[in-house]
Amino acid sequence: MVDTNRITGAAREIGGKVQSALGDLTGSKHDSVEGRAREAQGAAENLYGQAKDTVHDAADRVAQTARDVGGKVRDAVDDLGSSNEVGERARQTRDAAEDYYSRAERSVRHAADAVYDSAEDAYENGGRYLRQGGRDVSHRVGEHPIAALLIAGLLGYGVGLLIHGRD
Repeated sequence: MVDTNRITGAAREIGGKVQSALGDLTGSKHDSVEGRAREAQGAAENLYGQAKDTVHDAADRVAQTARDVGGKVRDAVDDLGSSNEVGERARQTRDAAEDYYSRAERSVRHAADAVYDSAEDAYENGGRYLRQGGRDVSHRVGEHPIAALLIAGLLGYGVGLLIHGRD
């Protein structure tokens, strides 16, 4: 299942591209810069979602592989259980394999938690920058309401063309 951060990040990235393109068209450096910042924030959110998915998948693969190895060792121990010395060595091997599995799983989970925490911090910082950008845009709209109305109209027209197409 795809992480929702990947979807919302991609949407923000596209919105930022549109805003920066409109800023370039209208000559508004602020909209152009704010759009690029929004695009970068969306890309970061998308990467955050990808990182979460990747870490989750890797942890699941390691756990499954360790379970498979543990099952094979257990089967081998059961097959060799008739001889006392061989059976004891097989049990020691099984115990060692289970110990390695536990360590590997803990290591992967720890690494996943560290990556998740780092990505979450980056996402929160991006959100803070986006909110600041929103306040800046609101301020600019207050300063130049006619330009903002023109941009909003162009956006509406563009979205209408995308939705309904040119007939």
